[in-house]
Amino acid sequence: MLNYIWLSLIILAVVLGGINGKIEGVTKSAIDAASNSVTLAIGLIGVMALWMGIMKIAEDSGLVMLLARLIAPVLRWLFPDVPPDHPAMGSMLMNIAANALGLSNAATPLGLKAMEDLNKLNKFPGVATNAMCTFLTINTAGVQLIPATMVSLMASAGSTNPTAIIGTTFAATVISLVAGLAAVKLLERLPIFAVAGVPLKEEGS
Repeated sequence: MLNYIWLSLIILAVVLGGINGKIEGVTKSAIDAASNSVTLAIGLIGVMALWMGIMKIAEDSGLVMLLARLIAPVLRWLFPDVPPDHPAMGSMLMNIAANALGLSNAATPLGLKAMEDLNKLNKFPGVATNAMCTFLTINTAGVQLIPATMVSLMASAGSTNPTAIIGTTFAATVISLVAGLAAVKLLERLPIFAVAGVPLKEEGS
C-alpha cells in the first residue's frame, strides 16, 4: 500500500509541475532531497553507533532485565488473562524494557514473539484478544526513557542540544500510553467488541 501511495505522490508532483511549468523545480528538488538524505545518513552513522554501543552496555549489564522486573507487577495487573509464568509475559516484559531504552532492534523480535505467545492463549484464532490489544497499545505508545534514534537524528542534523527532547518525549509518550490504555480498557468492556458467545467480564472480575 505504501508503494502505491509514494508512486501516486511522485506522479502527482510531476503532473502538477508540468501543468504549472515548474518541472525543472520538481527535478531539482528531487535531486537535492536525495543528496541531503545521503549526507544525513552518513552523519547519522557515528552517532547511532555511539548510542547503540551505550544501549548494548545497558543490555549486557542487566539494566534491561532490571527495568523488566520493575514493571512486572504492573503488567500482571494489565494482563489478568495471561498467567504470570507464561512465556508471553516474559516476552512482553523484555520488549517494553528494550523499547524504553531505545533498543528497537532487540525490541522488534521480542514484540513478534510476544504476539505469537499471546496467540497460543487465544481461543478464537484470527480475533485479537484483550491482551493482544493492550500489548499493541503499549507498544504503539512506546514510552521512551532514552529516545536514542531522535537524539541521533537531531545531532546529525547539527542540533546544538539534541538531548533537550528527552524530557518532553518521555512526557508525551507517557500521556499517549495513559490515553491508549484508558481507551483499550474501556472499549474491551463494550458489547460491540465482544466475541459472540463469550460474556463480558464484570467490573472487578
